[in-house]
Amino acid sequence: MTQGNPGHDVVVLGGGSGGYATALRAAQLGMSVVLIEKDKVGGTCLHRGCIPTKALLHAGEVADNAREAEQFGVQATFNGVDFKAVNAYKDGVVSKLYKGLQGLIKSRKITYVEGAGKLVGPNAVEVGGKTYTGKNIVLATGSYSKSLPGLEVDGEKIITSEHALALDSAPASAVVLGGGVIGCEFASAWKSLGVDVTIVEALPRLLAAEDEQSSKALERAFRKRKIAFKVGKPFEKVEKTKSGVKVTLQGGEAIEAEVLLVAVGRGPVTDGLGYEAQGVRLERGFVITDERLRTGVPGVWAVGDIVPGLQLAHRGFQQGIFVAEEIAGLNPAVIDEAGIPRVTYCEPEVGSMGLTEAKAKEQYGADKVETVTYDLTGNGKSQILKTAGFVKLVRVADGPVVGVHMVGARVSELIGEAQLIYNWEAWPADVASLVHGHPTQTEALGEAFLALAGKPLHVH
Repeated sequence: MTQGNPGHDVVVLGGGSGGYATALRAAQLGMSVVLIEKDKVGGTCLHRGCIPTKALLHAGEVADNAREAEQFGVQATFNGVDFKAVNAYKDGVVSKLYKGLQGLIKSRKITYVEGAGKLVGPNAVEVGGKTYTGKNIVLATGSYSKSLPGLEVDGEKIITSEHALALDSAPASAVVLGGGVIGCEFASAWKSLGVDVTIVEALPRLLAAEDEQSSKALERAFRKRKIAFKVGKPFEKVEKTKSGVKVTLQGGEAIEAEVLLVAVGRGPVTDGLGYEAQGVRLERGFVITDERLRTGVPGVWAVGDIVPGLQLAHRGFQQGIFVAEEIAGLNPAVIDEAGIPRVTYCEPEVGSMGLTEAKAKEQYGADKVETVTYDLTGNGKSQILKTAGFVKLVRVADGPVVGVHMVGARVSELIGEAQLIYNWEAWPADVASLVHGHPTQTEALGEAFLALAGKPLHVH
Protein backbone atom coordinates (compact mmCIF):
# COMPACT_ATOMS: atom_id res chain seq x y z
CA MET A 1 0.00 0.00 0.00
CA THR A 2 1.48 3.32 -1.07
CA GLN A 3 1.32 6.49 0.99
CA GLY A 4 -0.25 9.75 -0.22
CA ASN A 5 1.00 13.17 0.74
CA PRO A 6 1.07 13.19 4.57
CA GLY A 7 0.87 16.98 4.67
CA HIS A 8 -2.77 17.51 3.65
CA ASP A 9 -4.83 19.71 5.93
CA VAL A 10 -8.18 18.14 5.03
CA VAL A 11 -9.18 14.84 3.45
CA VAL A 12 -12.87 14.69 2.52
CA LEU A 13 -14.53 11.32 1.94
CA GLY A 14 -17.54 11.92 -0.28
CA GLY A 15 -18.12 14.52 -3.00
CA GLY A 16 -21.80 15.35 -2.54
CA SER A 17 -23.21 18.67 -1.35
CA GLY A 18 -21.60 18.43 2.09
CA GLY A 19 -18.28 17.05 0.89
CA TYR A 20 -17.61 19.39 -1.99
CA ALA A 21 -18.69 22.44 0.07
CA THR A 22 -16.15 21.43 2.72
CA ALA A 23 -13.46 21.06 0.06
CA LEU A 24 -14.20 24.35 -1.70
CA ARG A 25 -14.35 26.42 1.49
CA ALA A 26 -11.26 24.77 2.99
CA ALA A 27 -9.29 25.45 -0.20
CA GLN A 28 -10.58 29.02 -0.22
CA LEU A 29 -9.17 29.39 3.30
CA GLY A 30 -5.74 28.30 2.11
CA MET A 31 -5.78 24.66 3.18
CA SER A 32 -4.48 21.74 1.13
CA VAL A 33 -7.44 19.48 0.35
CA VAL A 34 -8.08 15.98 -0.98
CA LEU A 35 -11.63 15.21 -2.16
CA ILE A 36 -12.50 11.54 -2.65
CA GLU A 37 -15.64 10.46 -4.52
CA LYS A 38 -16.57 6.97 -5.75
CA ASP A 39 -18.94 8.20 -8.47
CA LYS A 40 -19.29 11.81 -9.66
CA VAL A 41 -18.69 15.02 -7.74
CA GLY A 42 -22.04 16.55 -6.86
CA GLY A 43 -23.36 13.30 -5.40
CA THR A 44 -26.98 12.23 -5.17
CA CYS A 45 -28.41 15.75 -5.19
CA LEU A 46 -26.95 16.78 -8.52
CA HIS A 47 -27.08 13.47 -10.38
CA ARG A 48 -29.91 11.39 -8.90
CA GLY A 49 -31.90 13.67 -6.60
CA CYS A 50 -32.70 17.37 -6.20
CA ILE A 51 -31.76 18.67 -9.64
CA PRO A 52 -33.14 15.97 -11.98
CA THR A 53 -36.38 15.61 -10.01
CA LYS A 54 -37.03 19.35 -10.17
CA ALA A 55 -36.34 19.25 -13.92
CA LEU A 56 -38.99 16.51 -14.23
CA LEU A 57 -41.40 18.58 -12.16
CA HIS A 58 -40.83 21.61 -14.39
CA ALA A 59 -41.40 19.53 -17.52
CA GLY A 60 -44.65 18.37 -15.92
CA GLU A 61 -45.60 21.98 -15.17
CA VAL A 62 -45.07 22.90 -18.82
CA ALA A 63 -47.26 19.95 -19.85
CA ASP A 64 -50.00 21.10 -17.47
CA ASN A 65 -49.74 24.66 -18.78
CA ALA A 66 -50.25 23.38 -22.32
CA ARG A 67 -53.27 21.32 -21.27
CA GLU A 68 -54.80 24.22 -19.36
CA ALA A 69 -53.77 27.11 -21.63
CA GLU A 70 -57.38 27.90 -22.53
CA GLN A 71 -58.11 29.19 -19.02
CA PHE A 72 -55.63 32.01 -19.75
CA GLY A 73 -57.15 32.76 -23.13
CA VAL A 74 -54.33 31.04 -24.99
CA GLN A 75 -55.18 28.53 -27.72
CA ALA A 76 -52.74 25.65 -27.49
CA THR A 77 -52.78 21.99 -28.40
CA PHE A 78 -51.29 19.37 -26.12
CA ASN A 79 -49.96 16.51 -28.24
CA GLY A 80 -48.37 14.42 -25.49
CA VAL A 81 -45.03 13.97 -23.76
CA ASP A 82 -41.83 12.84 -25.49
CA PHE A 83 -40.19 11.21 -22.50
CA LYS A 84 -36.84 10.78 -24.24
CA ALA A 85 -36.79 14.51 -24.93
CA VAL A 86 -37.75 15.21 -21.32
CA ASN A 87 -34.80 13.07 -20.24
CA ALA A 88 -32.50 14.92 -22.64
CA TYR A 89 -33.61 18.23 -21.10
CA LYS A 90 -33.16 16.86 -17.57
CA ASP A 91 -29.76 15.37 -18.33
CA GLY A 92 -28.64 18.58 -20.02
CA VAL A 93 -29.34 20.58 -16.86
CA VAL A 94 -27.38 18.07 -14.77
CA SER A 95 -24.48 17.99 -17.25
CA LYS A 96 -24.08 21.76 -17.31
CA LEU A 97 -24.02 22.01 -13.51
CA TYR A 98 -21.65 19.02 -13.29
CA LYS A 99 -19.16 20.62 -15.68
CA GLY A 100 -19.32 23.86 -13.71
CA LEU A 101 -18.64 22.05 -10.46
CA GLN A 102 -15.73 20.13 -11.97
CA GLY A 103 -14.27 23.44 -13.07
CA LEU A 104 -14.58 24.88 -9.57
CA ILE A 105 -12.82 21.89 -8.02
CA LYS A 106 -9.99 22.18 -10.53
CA SER A 107 -9.64 25.96 -10.17
CA ARG A 108 -9.27 25.68 -6.39
CA LYS A 109 -6.36 23.23 -6.86
CA ILE A 110 -8.13 20.52 -4.86
CA THR A 111 -6.68 17.04 -5.28
CA TYR A 112 -9.62 15.08 -6.66
CA VAL A 113 -9.49 11.30 -6.27
CA GLU A 114 -12.04 9.09 -8.02
CA GLY A 115 -12.64 5.82 -6.21
CA ALA A 116 -14.27 4.15 -3.22
CA GLY A 117 -12.55 5.28 -0.04
CA LYS A 118 -12.35 3.63 3.37
CA LEU A 119 -11.30 5.07 6.71
CA VAL A 120 -8.23 3.04 7.71
CA GLY A 121 -6.88 5.25 10.48
CA PRO A 122 -7.95 8.27 12.53
CA ASN A 123 -6.17 10.43 9.95
CA ALA A 124 -6.10 8.19 6.88
CA VAL A 125 -8.36 7.17 4.00
CA GLU A 126 -7.40 4.39 1.61
CA VAL A 127 -8.50 4.46 -2.04
CA GLY A 128 -7.49 1.77 -4.51
CA GLY A 129 -4.40 0.75 -2.58
CA LYS A 130 -3.22 4.30 -1.93
CA THR A 131 -3.52 6.03 1.44
CA TYR A 132 -4.30 9.73 1.83
CA THR A 133 -3.58 11.22 5.22
CA GLY A 134 -4.69 14.52 6.65
CA LYS A 135 -4.72 16.51 9.85
CA ASN A 136 -8.51 16.48 9.50
CA ILE A 137 -10.81 13.85 7.99
CA VAL A 138 -14.35 14.86 6.98
CA LEU A 139 -16.85 12.04 6.48
CA ALA A 140 -19.49 12.96 3.90
CA THR A 141 -20.61 9.68 2.35
CA GLY A 142 -24.28 10.56 1.93
CA SER A 143 -27.36 8.37 1.83
CA TYR A 144 -29.14 5.66 -0.15
CA SER A 145 -32.78 4.85 -0.92
CA LYS A 146 -34.20 2.59 1.77
CA SER A 147 -36.67 -0.23 1.35
CA LEU A 148 -38.80 -2.22 3.78
CA PRO A 149 -38.13 -5.71 5.20
CA GLY A 150 -39.17 -8.31 2.64
CA LEU A 151 -39.56 -5.72 -0.13
CA GLU A 152 -36.91 -6.48 -2.74
CA VAL A 153 -36.10 -3.72 -5.21
CA ASP A 154 -35.41 -5.17 -8.67
CA GLY A 155 -34.93 -1.91 -10.57
CA GLU A 156 -37.63 -2.81 -13.11
CA LYS A 157 -41.07 -3.31 -11.55
CA ILE A 158 -40.08 -2.38 -8.00
CA ILE A 159 -37.93 0.73 -8.17
CA THR A 160 -36.40 3.55 -6.15
CA SER A 161 -36.11 7.23 -7.08
CA GLU A 162 -32.74 6.56 -8.74
CA HIS A 163 -34.35 4.01 -11.07
CA ALA A 164 -37.32 6.30 -11.67
CA LEU A 165 -35.02 9.05 -12.94
CA ALA A 166 -33.41 6.64 -15.41
CA LEU A 167 -36.65 5.37 -17.00
CA ASP A 168 -36.76 5.57 -20.81
CA SER A 169 -40.52 6.05 -20.80
CA ALA A 170 -43.20 7.00 -18.30
CA PRO A 171 -45.12 4.07 -16.81
CA ALA A 172 -48.85 3.98 -17.53
CA SER A 173 -49.57 3.59 -13.84
CA ALA A 174 -47.63 3.62 -10.58
CA VAL A 175 -48.04 3.01 -6.88
CA VAL A 176 -45.82 5.29 -4.80
CA LEU A 177 -45.00 3.75 -1.43
CA GLY A 178 -44.42 6.70 0.89
CA GLY A 179 -46.18 10.05 1.14
CA GLY A 180 -43.19 12.10 2.23
CA VAL A 181 -41.21 14.60 0.17
CA ILE A 182 -39.82 12.16 -2.41
CA GLY A 183 -43.11 10.31 -2.83
CA CYS A 184 -45.19 13.46 -3.25
CA GLU A 185 -42.74 15.02 -5.70
CA PHE A 186 -42.66 11.96 -7.95
CA ALA A 187 -46.43 11.51 -7.74
CA SER A 188 -46.88 15.14 -8.78
CA ALA A 189 -44.38 15.00 -11.65
CA TRP A 190 -45.64 11.67 -12.96
CA LYS A 191 -49.28 12.79 -12.88
CA SER A 192 -48.38 15.86 -14.95
CA LEU A 193 -46.53 13.59 -17.40
CA GLY A 194 -49.56 11.33 -17.84
CA VAL A 195 -49.08 8.60 -15.23
CA ASP A 196 -52.02 7.24 -13.21
CA VAL A 197 -50.65 7.52 -9.64
CA THR A 198 -51.68 6.19 -6.22
CA ILE A 199 -49.71 7.10 -3.08
CA VAL A 200 -49.70 4.68 -0.15
CA GLU A 201 -48.73 6.15 3.25
CA ALA A 202 -48.82 4.37 6.60
CA LEU A 203 -49.04 7.61 8.58
CA PRO A 204 -52.36 9.48 8.91
CA ARG A 205 -51.56 12.18 6.33
CA LEU A 206 -49.28 13.16 3.47
CA LEU A 207 -46.15 15.12 4.39
CA ALA A 208 -46.70 14.13 8.01
CA ALA A 209 -43.66 16.13 9.17
CA GLU A 210 -45.25 19.37 7.99
CA ASP A 211 -47.90 21.47 9.73
CA GLU A 212 -51.22 19.62 9.63
CA GLN A 213 -52.90 22.51 7.82
CA SER A 214 -50.30 22.25 5.04
CA SER A 215 -50.86 18.50 4.73
CA LYS A 216 -54.61 18.92 4.44
CA ALA A 217 -54.23 21.62 1.78
CA LEU A 218 -51.94 19.37 -0.25
CA GLU A 219 -54.38 16.47 0.04
CA ARG A 220 -57.21 18.67 -1.26
CA ALA A 221 -55.06 19.77 -4.19
CA PHE A 222 -54.04 16.19 -5.00
CA ARG A 223 -57.70 15.09 -4.98
CA LYS A 224 -58.48 17.89 -7.43
CA ARG A 225 -55.60 16.74 -9.64
CA LYS A 226 -56.89 13.14 -9.39
CA ILE A 227 -53.76 11.89 -7.64
CA ALA A 228 -55.09 9.04 -5.52
CA PHE A 229 -53.69 8.44 -2.06
CA LYS A 230 -54.29 6.04 0.79
CA VAL A 231 -53.22 7.39 4.20
CA GLY A 232 -53.15 5.39 7.42
CA LYS A 233 -52.73 2.30 5.23
CA PRO A 234 -49.56 0.33 6.00
CA PHE A 235 -48.02 -1.70 3.18
CA GLU A 236 -48.33 -5.46 3.59
CA LYS A 237 -46.86 -7.12 0.51
CA VAL A 238 -46.19 -6.81 -3.21
CA GLU A 239 -46.51 -9.47 -5.88
CA LYS A 240 -45.17 -9.25 -9.43
CA THR A 241 -47.70 -9.79 -12.19
CA LYS A 242 -47.43 -10.13 -15.96
CA SER A 243 -48.32 -6.47 -16.40
CA GLY A 244 -46.54 -5.06 -13.33
CA VAL A 245 -47.19 -5.32 -9.61
CA LYS A 246 -50.02 -6.00 -7.19
CA VAL A 247 -49.64 -4.07 -3.93
CA THR A 248 -51.60 -5.29 -0.92
CA LEU A 249 -52.31 -3.00 2.02
CA GLN A 250 -53.10 -3.88 5.61
CA GLY A 251 -56.73 -4.99 5.66
CA GLY A 252 -56.53 -6.71 2.29
CA GLU A 253 -57.05 -3.83 -0.16
CA ALA A 254 -55.03 -4.38 -3.34
CA ILE A 255 -53.82 -1.95 -6.01
CA GLU A 256 -52.37 -2.99 -9.35
CA ALA A 257 -49.98 -0.86 -11.38
CA GLU A 258 -47.12 -1.06 -13.83
CA VAL A 259 -44.47 -0.12 -11.25
CA LEU A 260 -44.05 0.33 -7.52
CA LEU A 261 -41.86 3.28 -6.52
CA VAL A 262 -40.39 2.72 -3.05
CA ALA A 263 -40.04 6.15 -1.40
CA VAL A 264 -39.81 5.29 2.30
CA GLY A 265 -36.84 7.48 3.16
CA ARG A 266 -33.07 7.39 2.91
CA GLY A 267 -30.47 5.62 5.03
CA PRO A 268 -26.87 6.67 5.79
CA VAL A 269 -24.03 5.25 3.69
CA THR A 270 -21.63 4.16 6.43
CA ASP A 271 -21.59 0.36 6.33
CA GLY A 272 -18.22 -1.23 5.56
CA LEU A 273 -16.35 2.07 5.42
CA GLY A 274 -14.23 1.48 8.52
CA TYR A 275 -15.87 4.12 10.68
CA GLU A 276 -16.57 2.02 13.76
CA ALA A 277 -13.21 0.25 13.52
CA GLN A 278 -11.54 3.65 13.94
CA GLY A 279 -13.68 4.59 16.95
CA VAL A 280 -16.40 6.65 15.22
CA ARG A 281 -19.69 6.08 17.05
CA LEU A 282 -22.68 5.03 14.96
CA GLU A 283 -26.35 4.73 15.90
CA ARG A 284 -28.64 3.01 13.39
CA GLY A 285 -25.89 3.64 10.86
CA PHE A 286 -25.76 7.40 11.45
CA VAL A 287 -22.54 9.11 12.59
CA ILE A 288 -22.99 10.74 15.98
CA THR A 289 -21.45 14.19 16.36
CA ASP A 290 -21.64 17.11 18.74
CA GLU A 291 -23.21 20.42 17.71
CA ARG A 292 -19.93 21.43 16.08
CA LEU A 293 -20.00 18.29 13.93
CA ARG A 294 -17.06 16.63 15.66
CA THR A 295 -17.12 12.87 16.04
CA GLY A 296 -15.63 11.32 19.16
CA VAL A 297 -12.35 10.79 17.29
CA PRO A 298 -10.05 13.86 17.35
CA GLY A 299 -9.69 15.39 13.90
CA VAL A 300 -12.59 13.41 12.40
CA TRP A 301 -15.74 15.33 11.40
CA ALA A 302 -19.01 14.40 9.70
CA VAL A 303 -21.46 16.36 7.52
CA GLY A 304 -24.62 15.78 5.49
CA ASP A 305 -27.04 12.89 5.39
CA ILE A 306 -24.93 10.62 7.60
CA VAL A 307 -25.47 13.02 10.52
CA PRO A 308 -28.89 12.58 12.23
CA GLY A 309 -31.35 15.29 11.22
CA LEU A 310 -32.89 16.70 8.06
CA GLN A 311 -31.55 14.97 4.97
CA LEU A 312 -31.38 18.03 2.76
CA ALA A 313 -28.67 19.05 0.31
CA HIS A 314 -28.56 22.64 1.56
CA ARG A 315 -28.13 21.42 5.14
CA GLY A 316 -25.12 19.33 4.11
CA PHE A 317 -23.74 22.22 2.06
CA GLN A 318 -23.91 24.61 5.02
CA GLN A 319 -22.43 21.99 7.34
CA GLY A 320 -19.52 21.61 4.94
CA ILE A 321 -18.82 25.35 5.06
CA PHE A 322 -19.16 25.27 8.85
CA VAL A 323 -16.64 22.45 9.28
CA ALA A 324 -14.09 24.08 6.97
CA GLU A 325 -14.36 27.32 8.94
CA GLU A 326 -14.19 25.46 12.25
CA ILE A 327 -11.01 23.69 11.15
CA ALA A 328 -9.59 27.08 10.12
CA GLY A 329 -10.26 28.43 13.62
CA LEU A 330 -12.95 30.93 12.58
CA ASN A 331 -15.39 29.71 15.26
CA PRO A 332 -18.57 29.91 13.13
CA ALA A 333 -22.00 30.05 14.76
CA VAL A 334 -23.62 26.66 15.36
CA ILE A 335 -26.23 25.81 12.71
CA ASP A 336 -29.80 25.96 14.04
CA GLU A 337 -31.52 22.86 12.62
CA ALA A 338 -34.94 24.49 12.97
CA GLY A 339 -33.65 27.43 10.93
CA ILE A 340 -33.14 25.29 7.82
CA PRO A 341 -35.75 25.90 5.08
CA ARG A 342 -37.88 22.97 3.92
CA VAL A 343 -39.64 22.75 0.55
CA THR A 344 -41.58 20.00 -1.21
CA TYR A 345 -41.61 20.88 -4.91
CA CYS A 346 -44.87 19.23 -5.90
CA GLU A 347 -47.86 21.11 -7.32
CA PRO A 348 -48.81 22.97 -5.22
CA GLU A 349 -45.48 23.54 -3.47
CA VAL A 350 -45.22 23.25 0.31
CA GLY A 351 -42.63 25.37 2.14
CA SER A 352 -41.90 25.79 5.82
CA MET A 353 -39.55 27.29 8.38
CA GLY A 354 -39.28 26.63 12.08
CA LEU A 355 -41.94 24.98 14.23
CA THR A 356 -45.33 23.61 13.26
CA GLU A 357 -48.29 24.84 15.30
CA ALA A 358 -48.38 21.52 17.17
CA LYS A 359 -44.64 21.63 17.97
CA ALA A 360 -44.86 25.26 19.09
CA LYS A 361 -47.72 24.46 21.49
CA GLU A 362 -45.76 21.49 22.80
CA GLN A 363 -42.69 23.66 23.38
CA TYR A 364 -44.29 26.88 24.67
CA GLY A 365 -47.75 25.81 25.85
CA ALA A 366 -51.03 26.03 23.93
CA ASP A 367 -52.02 29.31 25.59
CA LYS A 368 -48.72 30.94 24.59
CA VAL A 369 -49.03 30.36 20.84
CA GLU A 370 -50.85 32.56 18.31
CA THR A 371 -51.43 31.77 14.63
CA VAL A 372 -52.78 33.59 11.61
CA THR A 373 -53.51 32.24 8.15
CA TYR A 374 -53.62 34.45 5.05
CA ASP A 375 -55.43 32.84 2.11
CA LEU A 376 -53.81 33.31 -1.30
CA THR A 377 -57.21 34.17 -2.80
CA GLY A 378 -56.50 37.71 -1.56
CA ASN A 379 -53.11 37.89 -3.29
CA GLY A 380 -53.07 39.43 -6.75
CA LYS A 381 -50.10 37.49 -8.18
CA SER A 382 -51.53 34.20 -6.89
CA GLN A 383 -54.79 34.94 -8.67
CA ILE A 384 -52.84 35.68 -11.85
CA LEU A 385 -51.16 32.29 -11.47
CA LYS A 386 -54.50 30.68 -10.58
CA THR A 387 -53.04 29.01 -7.52
CA ALA A 388 -54.72 28.24 -4.20
CA GLY A 389 -53.03 28.03 -0.83
CA PHE A 390 -52.04 30.13 2.15
CA VAL A 391 -49.34 31.60 4.35
CA LYS A 392 -49.59 30.56 7.99
CA LEU A 393 -47.59 32.18 10.79
CA VAL A 394 -46.96 30.68 14.21
CA ARG A 395 -45.95 33.12 16.92
CA VAL A 396 -45.12 33.02 20.61
CA ALA A 397 -47.49 35.44 22.39
CA ASP A 398 -45.71 38.78 22.86
CA GLY A 399 -42.70 37.29 21.13
CA PRO A 400 -41.18 36.36 17.76
CA VAL A 401 -42.55 34.28 14.92
CA VAL A 402 -41.33 30.70 15.38
CA GLY A 403 -42.96 29.08 12.35
CA VAL A 404 -43.84 30.00 8.76
CA HIS A 405 -45.86 27.55 6.63
CA MET A 406 -46.85 28.08 3.00
CA VAL A 407 -48.76 26.18 0.33
CA GLY A 408 -49.19 27.28 -3.28
CA ALA A 409 -47.50 27.46 -6.66
CA ARG A 410 -44.00 28.97 -6.43
CA VAL A 411 -44.01 29.44 -2.65
CA SER A 412 -40.48 28.01 -2.71
CA GLU A 413 -39.48 31.48 -3.93
CA LEU A 414 -40.81 32.95 -0.66
CA ILE A 415 -38.71 30.70 1.55
CA GLY A 416 -35.76 33.12 1.54
CA GLU A 417 -37.72 35.86 3.30
CA ALA A 418 -39.32 33.30 5.61
CA GLN A 419 -35.83 32.08 6.53
CA LEU A 420 -34.69 35.60 7.43
CA ILE A 421 -37.85 36.20 9.47
CA TYR A 422 -37.33 33.04 11.50
CA ASN A 423 -33.57 33.27 11.94
CA TRP A 424 -33.66 36.94 12.92
CA GLU A 425 -36.40 36.15 15.45
CA ALA A 426 -38.58 38.86 13.92
CA TRP A 427 -41.69 40.11 15.68
CA PRO A 428 -44.84 40.69 13.59
CA ALA A 429 -44.44 44.48 13.73
CA ASP A 430 -40.89 44.19 12.34
CA VAL A 431 -42.11 42.57 9.12
CA ALA A 432 -45.47 44.38 8.88
CA SER A 433 -43.60 47.66 8.37
CA LEU A 434 -41.61 46.35 5.39
CA VAL A 435 -42.70 47.30 1.87
CA HIS A 436 -43.44 44.29 -0.33
CA GLY A 437 -43.51 44.76 -4.11
CA HIS A 438 -46.86 44.65 -5.89
CA PRO A 439 -48.04 42.42 -7.41
CA THR A 440 -45.89 39.66 -5.92
CA GLN A 441 -46.53 36.63 -3.78
CA THR A 442 -44.24 38.11 -1.13
CA GLU A 443 -47.16 40.42 -0.36
CA ALA A 444 -48.88 37.36 1.10
CA LEU A 445 -46.17 37.26 3.77
CA GLY A 446 -46.60 40.97 4.36
CA GLU A 447 -50.39 40.65 4.68
CA ALA A 448 -50.04 37.75 7.12
CA PHE A 449 -47.72 39.83 9.28
CA LEU A 450 -50.06 42.82 9.13
CA ALA A 451 -52.82 40.56 10.44
CA LEU A 452 -50.60 39.15 13.19
CA ALA A 453 -49.52 42.68 14.15
CA GLY A 454 -53.17 43.58 14.68
CA LYS A 455 -53.78 45.62 11.54
CA PRO A 456 -55.18 43.30 8.89
CA LEU A 457 -56.05 44.91 5.56
CA HIS A 458 -56.91 42.23 2.99
CA VAL A 459 -58.15 39.75 5.61
CA HIS A 460 -61.81 39.44 6.56
